[in-house]
Amino acid sequence: MAEVMSPPPFQTAAILQGQPGLAHGFFGRAGGVSTGIYASLNVGIGSGDDAGLVEENRGRVRGALGLASMVSCYQVHRRDVVEVTAPWAKRPEADAMVTCAPGIGLCILTADCVPVLFADIEAGVIGAAHAGWKGALAGVCASTVSAMEDLGARADRIKAAIGPAIQQTSYEVGPEFRARFLAENPGNSAWFVPGTGDRWQFDLTGYVRAQLVDLGLAQVACLPHDTCADPAWFSNRRRTHAGEPDYGRNASVIGLLPR
Repeated sequence: MAEVMSPPPFQTAAILQGQPGLAHGFFGRAGGVSTGIYASLNVGIGSGDDAGLVEENRGRVRGALGLASMVSCYQVHRRDVVEVTAPWAKRPEADAMVTCAPGIGLCILTADCVPVLFADIEAGVIGAAHAGWKGALAGVCASTVSAMEDLGARADRIKAAIGPAIQQTSYEVGPEFRARFLAENPGNSAWFVPGTGDRWQFDLTGYVRAQLVDLGLAQVACLPHDTCADPAWFSNRRRTHAGEPDYGRNASVIGLLPR
């Protein structure tokens, strides 16, 4: 008898859990087939991992959520959003996706950046965004909400869940980094606390959450996991400290279930 593989474990956000016709999950490293520095649930198409193993891992993520297909973008740290109407053969360059098509999982790849999953269940419209510091500063969250509204969603009905990301205690930055945020808005000083010497600790999750609240969303929730500090998650910054040549990617996925 063939061995039955158990689905990979994943985290969920309470505000999205149990919503009718909606599946979502934040997947870390466990439950896949990759080895070495990519062990084990690496879903990063752009990583140096074996493509067949990555595809197997992506299939496990898709299966765990009961989705027929799953797409992700070639993420470029900007504010561009694409509407997904069907699975694609070539990844578009974008950092967010929206859809009202059932059965297609929107998969955000991260290894410290902030993943955000959006849903307006009444309208049947969902979205997903990759909010690294560049994309967040450029307004990728606002772009995603606007694109959802174009499909019939309303900001005051949208619930947004922020997934595991690098947290403030792990995110050391230099004074020039902070200066870019203060040039955009002096009030952004709220997201920095002094670190060692001239360094600062940046609260990327808090910054993204504040943007979502300012957009007038119905609810915003944050998962507390620190991808850099917790080896259960892939982390680019942690691999840099460890001197590793590459890193895997975590999957944050949302999809409308077929009716």
